[in-house]
Amino acid sequence: MHILHLEASPGWGGQEIRVLREAQGMRKRGHEVIFGVMRGGKLVLKARALGFVVYELNFKRLGWLSCFFRLLKIIRSHRIDLVNTHSSLDAWIGGIAARAALKTVVRTRHLSTPIKGKFNGKMVYGRLADFVVTTCESILPMVCEKSGKKRALCRSVPTGVEPASLQYDEADKENFRKGLGLKPNDWLVGTACFMRSWKGIDDFLEAARLLKHLPDIKWTIIGGGHEETYRRRALEKGVEGIVHFTGHLENPFAAIAALDCFALLSTAHEGVSQAILQAAYLSKPLIATKIGGLQEVCIDRETGFSVDPFAPDQVARAVLALKDHRELGRQLGINSRKLVEEKFTFSRTLDQMEEIYSNMLKIYRNGLKNREFEKEAAQIFASGASGHCQRQGASEDQKFAAKLTQSKTDSSDYFGI
Repeated sequence: MHILHLEASPGWGGQEIRVLREAQGMRKRGHEVIFGVMRGGKLVLKARALGFVVYELNFKRLGWLSCFFRLLKIIRSHRIDLVNTHSSLDAWIGGIAARAALKTVVRTRHLSTPIKGKFNGKMVYGRLADFVVTTCESILPMVCEKSGKKRALCRSVPTGVEPASLQYDEADKENFRKGLGLKPNDWLVGTACFMRSWKGIDDFLEAARLLKHLPDIKWTIIGGGHEETYRRRALEKGVEGIVHFTGHLENPFAAIAALDCFALLSTAHEGVSQAILQAAYLSKPLIATKIGGLQEVCIDRETGFSVDPFAPDQVARAVLALKDHRELGRQLGINSRKLVEEKFTFSRTLDQMEEIYSNMLKIYRNGLKNREFEKEAAQIFASGASGHCQRQGASEDQKFAAKLTQSKTDSSDYFGI
């Protein structure tokens, strides 16, 4: 296949990293991948450094006319089969150009925030896209409603982790704990994120305050962001002596491995977080809010404890439950790793994207139009013709949870949330 990725976002974050990692994986599988990126976008140099052909384009509305003709030329010269759009501006002009060139379009939505505007939803996710990929299950109903698409033409494909990359030295793990001044029996609760308002850091600090009377419980925040803001808040709450800030760590895996439990308390916008997947693969029992894709990884009483957002009292009780019942935490950690190995590896991400591309291309080459196209596509994705088609009956999550239930330790007697 010849795939064209379009990205109007100029930044460098989880979305752009996902696009580039997918491109690398597809190239290794024998597909040709071309990029069209916003002029000056950080993805330009990153992709070129890896040997990809990258075209710098002006996706802003005033530049749409010239961008349209450049895209047609790129599609023809590289014999593009399929266009994957990733942001609003490139989805508009890229979708229009792909339609003019009679190419199939996959729209990937990386955000878990609401889609703005009824017309925008109908066009960008409906008429200008043949298939919509999201990165977490929770927003699929919204996407279907806004786009008017059948459920079979929308699928969640989370960004999985690469187990081989989650390596650390055991000595670094021990040195991390020693560096925090921990005693051998101290219980370490940690989170890992870029600190911003919706990452639940205030609730993390408040949970630490609620358990301040227990001197063997320590807390750490791994990552950069608005660190000074939260250092001041830790001081105001009187927990500056038990909450440790690491700042940004280039390789955070030894630090995550040093934790006794991992918490991610986001209050909005969260998909299937890389941090929680990394912690799960490293066999950490999880505490996470019932927000977005976090619920797909932190399955209550299976891989950890689910708590409500803005509920530090629930977080504190979950920490105590794990601290006081070590065997429970060990089993939850085992289940967490098993979940990642079965559902959230990046190899699985590539398998699902490759399957979507192949099926959509096969259908599009049949020359079916409009309702016939959508009917044919829905039948293929919903019929079980593939290994990852639309779920019928018990969901994958339900089946997996049932397997875990066979070996789980019952926590309902002492965790009452």
